[in-house]
Amino acid sequence: MEDNFTGIDLFTKSTELIHKQAVDKILLCNKNTEKYGLSLSENQAIALVKTRDISLKENKRIEFSGGIIDKLIMEFCDSPYISQDDYEEVLHEMINLFYELKNGTWEKITDNELINFMKIAFNGCCYGSFEILTEKSMQLIEHIHSGKSIDSFIFEE
Repeated sequence: MEDNFTGIDLFTKSTELIHKQAVDKILLCNKNTEKYGLSLSENQAIALVKTRDISLKENKRIEFSGGIIDKLIMEFCDSPYISQDDYEEVLHEMINLFYELKNGTWEKITDNELINFMKIAFNGCCYGSFEILTEKSMQLIEHIHSGKSIDSFIFEE
């Protein structure tokens, strides 16, 4: 019997596999985050992957690797400002902000530098406020647009 896969079938199967791998990577993070009282269910992991997909589309971006969700989880799991009650919500916001920052900084900052910036600001001068983090992020974008590097950005309160 001959398989009659079309390009769309292959794309759909590939997308499903990528999503499953992303969900699995998120769920694996639970082993490390549980010591901070944080964990995600499979449905929450699926929702985070959907948020990533929507954010990528809205920001006209594509990703070739596994993405940044697990990196965000591992960086923010020890934040004193995140509890199990708001954990998923914070991650949705962080995912969206990350891709906005990636575009806004014109690819001049690596993923790890952006995540580190977000963590330092969120846990520091933002005191866990996503609203203030968004303001700091806009300041970073202006800073980069003026020709300066992330290393010279000053976290003022």
